Amino acid sequence: MSLDHTVRPSESLKNVCYEIRGRLARRAQELERQGYEIISLNIGNPRLFGFRTPETMRLAMIENLSDSEGYCHQKGIFPAREAVVMQQQARGVTGVSAEEVFIGNGVSELIDLVLRALLNDGDEVLVPSPDYPLWTAAVNLNRGRAVHYPCRRENGFVPDPAEIEALITRRTRAIVIINPNNPTGATYPRPVLEALARLAERHQLVVYSDEIYDQMVYDGAESIPMATLVRDTLCATLSGLSKVYRACGYRVGWAVFSGRLRGSADYLSALELLSSLRLCSNVPAQWAVQTALGGYQSIRELVAAGGRLYESRRVIIEAAAVSRYLRLNRPDGAMYAFVGVDPQALPEFDDQQFALDLLEQKHVLVAPGVSFNVPYRNYFRVTTLPDATTLRTVFSRIEELLAAQATRALETGRGSVVEARARFK
Repeated sequence: MSLDHTVRPSESLKNVCYEIRGRLARRAQELERQGYEIISLNIGNPRLFGFRTPETMRLAMIENLSDSEGYCHQKGIFPAREAVVMQQQARGVTGVSAEEVFIGNGVSELIDLVLRALLNDGDEVLVPSPDYPLWTAAVNLNRGRAVHYPCRRENGFVPDPAEIEALITRRTRAIVIINPNNPTGATYPRPVLEALARLAERHQLVVYSDEIYDQMVYDGAESIPMATLVRDTLCATLSGLSKVYRACGYRVGWAVFSGRLRGSADYLSALELLSSLRLCSNVPAQWAVQTALGGYQSIRELVAAGGRLYESRRVIIEAAAVSRYLRLNRPDGAMYAFVGVDPQALPEFDDQQFALDLLEQKHVLVAPGVSFNVPYRNYFRVTTLPDATTLRTVFSRIEELLAAQATRALETGRGSVVEARARFK
């Protein structure tokens, strides 16, 4: 009798994907081991492109290392939590104290924890499409069902509150808002955010506002804190040091709760329980929070005209404008561009095959649009972090590949026509 010794993964992973670090990224690593230089635009990792964490944050960690050798409170060290409170108050958020702030190992961990504390089997969460795929994955992993609401290209990738409300059922527990948006770079206008706040209040939905890119806005665009608009339901604002402060490796994020705290005590206690089970988040890096939030905001120079992030973004906008094949809604925030390929020019375009061809032939790694839970297959995402020269090279290679594909499609089409005519004769 033979025994099956296959170790099978959990069934809970069936509907979980994170292609940003998936098959294509693994193939890119193989090519690098073979000696090829790969331009990796699939992940928003500032350090990879030469950005440094502000010196004052590094010094704050060093100076407090002697106080970082033991566990801290499960919600985080008090100076870090208080700094988050002061930031929220400066932005017009009221009724928040350090007790409503949870520090985590990056926003990624907190996304998992806040959903795990909320969801029961079959509970629904409204998630944008396109989305940052961790939100969909975390809903599914925590026994819920992600219901995607469309953010349409023709509407600047801004959601329609009426469309969202039509998706609400008796099982809907929460709504996720990502603003400024990853992957599209859209920033949502105040009237839309106000309508979403009223919608959440009417249906008593928990609002999860992912604002990790809150200070990365361009050309006068405004990043409006959702917590300033939500009053009569619970609102969780999630942010951290990774992007604005270029400190991805520090793994420090926070969730701060505001709005209708009355009636949410049991939920917040459940979240504290989960925080306790993982003991605490990374202590040394928490000492950088107060310095980061209270110090000089160097991000403003980077996103202003002439700043590196601004100029890199401009290269992408200009490249799409002159391309025969690319279409782009100008990103007003974050560090990404969600680039479309004209389906009339390339009707057989497939984002995953294109991303693979671009990697194999041009040694550029991008994230195919399908990675972001969209139903269409003619988009891809790039980060705007590389310098302008590198991005010009990247989009030159993209144009070359698309031109070659268009030529092959045309020749194939002509061949098919000739064969058809011959058969007809």
